[in-house]
Amino acid sequence: MPRLASIRPLERLCVSVAWAEGSRRGRSEIIDLSPLIGQFRIYAPLRDDPALFAGVVLADDGETLEWDGGRIDMPATSVERLAEEQMTGADFEAFLRRNNLTRHAAAAELGRSLRAIQGYVASQNLIPRVVALACRGFEAGKRAGPPSP
Repeated sequence: MPRLASIRPLERLCVSVAWAEGSRRGRSEIIDLSPLIGQFRIYAPLRDDPALFAGVVLADDGETLEWDGGRIDMPATSVERLAEEQMTGADFEAFLRRNNLTRHAAAAELGRSLRAIQGYVASQNLIPRVVALACRGFEAGKRAGPPSP
């Protein structure tokens, strides 16, 4: 079960977290919460009020994020899922190495320009979620093997 050791709010619906338990134990990373916050009505106040978002605290021994005195909460399992769907520039570069892809080949496989691929590799921030998910799909497809005729 994932459990967070610490949390710090950042700009644009992102948080900096340190993991205490679970598959990400010992890691510190930045997580973009906007996919969940943008999707569910319960999180609408967080979209509209940066000060409210900045009031995030850990509850339930790190198993829950809470805002507004517990009126809004998000389980650490959801935060963990978002973390698994994200990539940094370093993660993207590792994806290229793992899959023996040149930047040109990655551009062709992912339907992006060479310039965009170079930007992802150089990025100190999170790369677009759709690209990270496409990379995960690419690797899943390689594990599954070629399609049956």
